Amino acid sequence: MALFDDWCEKNEEEDEKKRLWKLTEKDDGRETIAENLAETVRSHYDTLERIAEDVEELGYEGASAILRERLPRGKRARSGDLGEILASELTQEMLGFAVPVRRMRFKDGREVALRGDDFIGIRYSEANDRLRLLKGESKSRRTLGKAAVVSARGALDRDDGRCTPASLLFVADRMMERGGGDEALGKIIRREVARRALPPSRVDHVMFTLSGNGAPQALIDDFEELDQKRRQLVVNLHIEDHEDFIAEVYEQAGEIGND
Repeated sequence: MALFDDWCEKNEEEDEKKRLWKLTEKDDGRETIAENLAETVRSHYDTLERIAEDVEELGYEGASAILRERLPRGKRARSGDLGEILASELTQEMLGFAVPVRRMRFKDGREVALRGDDFIGIRYSEANDRLRLLKGESKSRRTLGKAAVVSARGALDRDDGRCTPASLLFVADRMMERGGGDEALGKIIRREVARRALPPSRVDHVMFTLSGNGAPQALIDDFEELDQKRRQLVVNLHIEDHEDFIAEVYEQAGEIGND
């Protein structure tokens, strides 16, 4: 489900291995992707196949009732979840990594923030048995400031910049449960947890921010201070009506219709 190409304009700054992306909405971008975005959000909380089965058995109203029990209601939880969802989608759509596990499906409370790395991207070449990982942190704020940027950077730098073992094992376990090719890749990820063999150059970092105030100076400073040991991407998606936008997205996501 491509979102960002139809939705946003991208202003990009690049310095060797590090990039800064400032994303802003196109004039009609939000309207263009509204239905797609609502479906994407639903898919992070439940499979679209299972939702379709609910519609078949219970009708649209019943399926919507079940889905709404999964979706967060509080502003803070919605903001954090949507930041992570959009970061995961950008990683797959624009960076060429798979994000094989949709973490929202495994929450034990809809208002509860999940622990561990916010999103992990996987790229694997079977031809040369070469694994590449992406470690990501997301922050969603009406007004993005230095504290959030420092917090995200601290999380990315933890564990020597590697994906945290618990987060990798969570991904590997879910993939192994699915079987098939996912099971084989899950075993490869478990092997990396055991050996810690990947050099920094094969663990990319992404900081994704969603904010009402655009990219603050703290985010620019963070980008400028990054080293060149690994590929680094800093992203700001500027949504001026941040709170209203999030409320609107979750309202649309929770309403399943036949249109």
